This record gives sequence, C-alpha cells and structure tokens, in this order.
Amino acid sequence: MNTLRTWPTVLLAPSSSELGTDFALLVFRLLAGFALFRVHGLDKLLHFQHEAATIPDPFGLGGQFNAAFAVFSDVVCALLVMLGLLARPAALGVLSTTLVGLLVVHLHDSWDLKDAPLTYATMFLLVLLAGPGRFSLDAQLARRRSS
Repeated sequence: MNTLRTWPTVLLAPSSSELGTDFALLVFRLLAGFALFRVHGLDKLLHFQHEAATIPDPFGLGGQFNAAFAVFSDVVCALLVMLGLLARPAALGVLSTTLVGLLVVHLHDSWDLKDAPLTYATMFLLVLLAGPGRFSLDAQLARRRSS
C-alpha cells in the first residue's frame, strides 16, 4: 500500500534520480538512433546511387557528396549515438543534416514535410546538450582515462 502512495509523488516530481536520468538517456539514445537508422539511413545506404541522383543539393556540392554525408549522418552517426560513442559529435552530425533539411530544403514547404527534420533535430539536440549519460561507451572511456 505504501508503494501506491508514492506513485503520484514520483509522477509529479520535477526530476528523477541520477540513475533514472541516465537510464532514460540510454533508452532515448537507443530509440532515437534506431529510428533514424531504420527509417532514413538504411534506405539511403541500400539505394545509394538512387539517393545520389535524387537528393537535394542546396549548396551545389553534388549528389554524391550530399548522399555520402546523409549516409554518414543517418547511419554512422545514428549508430554512434546508440552506442554512446562520440555521442555529442555524432549528434552534431545528425543536427547538421536535419537542420539543413528543415531550414534550407523544406523552408517554404508545409509543416507536414518539416515534421520529420524538426523531430530528429529536437531529439539529437537533446543528446548534444545532455550528453549520452552514464550508460555509454563515452562514459566508460572517461572512467578508464581517469583511473
């Protein structure tokens, strides 16, 4: 009975324990990275030539470069974020791609087309700002360096 009384308190608390926050960051990183990889990265990787021929080229860098950077962002950076390895630089890589999509490629489009880059930009901005948390390879490497 005592446990039931604490649930409203837990649900209304402004913050959780440090362990809870680190666990939430782990789950968030895994889901955000997997979503980007599965929905956008894997398709770009498997159909690279088609992607290179059809990807927008807002800065005149060429389809091959843009497709390669998109694959790097949506595959490599997504996997690094999931692992928590170089998570902040990887999140910055994803942010660069998603913000170009949001603020350049889809600038004058409807919010229906801006929804995905805005959502991914928001998710990976959180990883950039909060870091990967205790349950990451970055944290393990930092612990090894300090001992």
